[in-house]
Amino acid sequence: FLDLTKIGGFVAKSLTLAPRRGNPPPRIAEAPSGMLNAISLENVGVDAFVSEKLPALPAGVVVIASLFETEIDRYAEVAKRLAGVPRVAGLEVNASCPHVKSGGIEFGQDPQVLAQLVRAVRRATSAPLLVKLSPNVTSIAEMARVCEGEGADGLSLINAVQALEVDVERRRPVLANGLGGLSGPAIRPIALRMVWQARQAVKLPICGIGGITSAEDAVKFLLCGASAVQVGTSNYLEPGLAARVAEGIAAYAARQGFPRVADLV
Repeated sequence: FLDLTKIGGFVAKSLTLAPRRGNPPPRIAEAPSGMLNAISLENVGVDAFVSEKLPALPAGVVVIASLFETEIDRYAEVAKRLAGVPRVAGLEVNASCPHVKSGGIEFGQDPQVLAQLVRAVRRATSAPLLVKLSPNVTSIAEMARVCEGEGADGLSLINAVQALEVDVERRRPVLANGLGGLSGPAIRPIALRMVWQARQAVKLPICGIGGITSAEDAVKFLLCGASAVQVGTSNYLEPGLAARVAEGIAAYAARQGFPRVADLV
């Protein structure tokens, strides 16, 4: 669908220590201006990713490995197994997963738990470290400061917003899991607000995520303080979109008289 070397990088599916099956279907559904999913991060596991998935990606593609787990020491172990893998340019810690030992609360919802998580992963690897923050918090600025204080190299925000949709004929949630994560254009204004708030709070570079469907959408994130963006849900509709977004950002900067795209931030 597109030449992956034409975009800045590729963030792979979140990885766990062991393969993970995820939730039973239905686990994905349309929502107004977006998509609901409760896939529960199904993946092949970190070892299979390194041995099978990485070699299958074209040479020259910048790969960021995403990682998550249910306990802090397991997060750190995933990071250790990715340390020194030549094709992995950096790590993105998915902090929006429930922490089993904390009664199911997301790592990214409790400042103290988030600090412990980032500290542990930081100690486990010297690779560039992004932390993907949950939007399901009262203060994104507080969470951003926690990450900065524990040695993160950057932030990715936002993750999907917790949501629910109902099938009135069955009188049940549309997803088997009940709750799911809302992504797509519906959450873009929320994501822009949180990127802007985090930018006021920390000096870390930010990767903006949430509902990008065009170069104009991406530029909005840069103007709010993001240094890079990710395209996720829109890939389901237009698998070649990311390359067109990248080209469009450059064209916008040139049209507006900015010598570099970075000058938009």
